[in-house]
Amino acid sequence: MLSWLGQRILSSVLLVFLLLTAVFFIVRLAPGTPMDLMVGENIRQEDRQALEQQLGLDHSLVRQYALWLGNIARGDLGLSHARHQPVSEIIAETLPVTLLLTLTAYALHLLLAISAALVMSSQKGRPVDGLIQGVGLLFYSVPPFWLGLMLILIFGGLLGWLPTGGMHAADADFMSPIGRFGDLLLHMILPVMTLAVSMFMGTARYLRTSLDEVLDQDYILAARSRGVGHWCIMFRHALPNALLPLVTLVGLHLPFLLGGAVVIEVIFGWPGMGRVTVEAIGNRDYPVIMITTLVASLAVVLGSLLADILYTIVDPRVRLGRREGQQ
Repeated sequence: MLSWLGQRILSSVLLVFLLLTAVFFIVRLAPGTPMDLMVGENIRQEDRQALEQQLGLDHSLVRQYALWLGNIARGDLGLSHARHQPVSEIIAETLPVTLLLTLTAYALHLLLAISAALVMSSQKGRPVDGLIQGVGLLFYSVPPFWLGLMLILIFGGLLGWLPTGGMHAADADFMSPIGRFGDLLLHMILPVMTLAVSMFMGTARYLRTSLDEVLDQDYILAARSRGVGHWCIMFRHALPNALLPLVTLVGLHLPFLLGGAVVIEVIFGWPGMGRVTVEAIGNRDYPVIMITTLVASLAVVLGSLLADILYTIVDPRVRLGRREGQQ
């Protein structure tokens, strides 16, 4: 177990290193530099060179890369070119906001997926099964940005029930703690709903297949022969075993969840890390781009590693197979 874990951690670190190296050179080889957005056309050449030297842009790409790695090793994340603020402060402000959005959306996505899978498996071949699959696949197939815009149009524009953007109202600072929390919940409804609804059907179909396989097992047939009720079988016997394969999907969901969060944050003006990353790309803000890429890649790699570890823990057959392979 420890040997396998060490190999996985080593391969994960190597993967993150290669990804960051590729991103470092790709963003700097793209047309334009931070200087194009920071200075005017009439700036003196001496002033431009001084600013480039201050930002570390006067070195070769290889030298800049070596300096960046050295700073990261010392815990120096750099200074944002556009915001003139330490990148560490930007991440500390925006990462919790993104986690609030994505984790809430993922919890809602699981709730919808499990509910849909239970109903589809119980009503297999009936109109309800087809209706849920049809609606779910419709939401799954449309782009998240289009779905978000439609929800804004309907619930924010036409009906006026929900706020269409931001994390708080303009007067949130003058609200009581309870009022501010309620305001936050109202602003979360549309972005969380967009992110959850756009991905729940993929998980629901996967879980429905797993449920159908479990329901054909002998111990389920034995429970039915003893007169155990249908929903008791579903919740006490079938669902816990059918949920086991979902553990492996956690690592696969993270890239889609983070990628979707970037789009959702831009559409709804959510002040999270995804929105900051998009702004940094437009401003050629290299330090912010690199650190947000580092955080996102670490989240994906750690999620995949956590899924493997959890699956090993909950399924003894995986541990047994791994030991036999090592012998």
